[in-house]
Amino acid sequence: MGESVRATTVPILGCRDVDETVEFYEALGFHTTHRQVRPYPYVAVTGHGFDLHFSRVPSGADPENEDVGACLVLVDDVAGSHAALSASKRTAFGKVLAKGRPRITRYRPGASRFTLVDPSGNSLIFIQSDVEEAVDYRGAAGLTGVAKALDNARVLRDFKLDDRAALRAITSGLRRHSDSASPDDLEAARRMAAELEAVIGDE
Repeated sequence: MGESVRATTVPILGCRDVDETVEFYEALGFHTTHRQVRPYPYVAVTGHGFDLHFSRVPSGADPENEDVGACLVLVDDVAGSHAALSASKRTAFGKVLAKGRPRITRYRPGASRFTLVDPSGNSLIFIQSDVEEAVDYRGAAGLTGVAKALDNARVLRDFKLDDRAALRAITSGLRRHSDSASPDDLEAARRMAAELEAVIGDE
């Protein structure tokens, strides 16, 4: 094969209302590069180092269920991205909006991700890029006990967007395998469980 060429992908997410989408993302520091209502809705924004496009909400999706669309945003500094977006939301809305929709999930020191949910029910999952490089989306092979529960929970949380199932995986792993787990795995599992409980509580 020839020399690989690095490409850029741009997700097309659902847009419930053009004005609402433009207002929300511009409040977060994005710049609108395209906006149309007819013959179909389409919005393009750029900011924070990446681009997003929006069109019709897919058939069968419901913004109330937050199942309209999702994308991963790999960043070099997940804590810095959270701080910048939180500051923009606080300036625009007078508060960070940690509950309801739209919202930004809380970030705890050492975490590798947070989620931004927009008014249309799209989820943007910001992930530390060096964590993403080592990901096996099926779960890592050869792990046992709490380490396996951690890995399963990571896949459920970050790539299936199922925080409750991830918390169940961690809780079960800790209950069954705490006695044989390493101190590092125990600490990581307890930290992840606390983060998931907080996110679920916010929701």
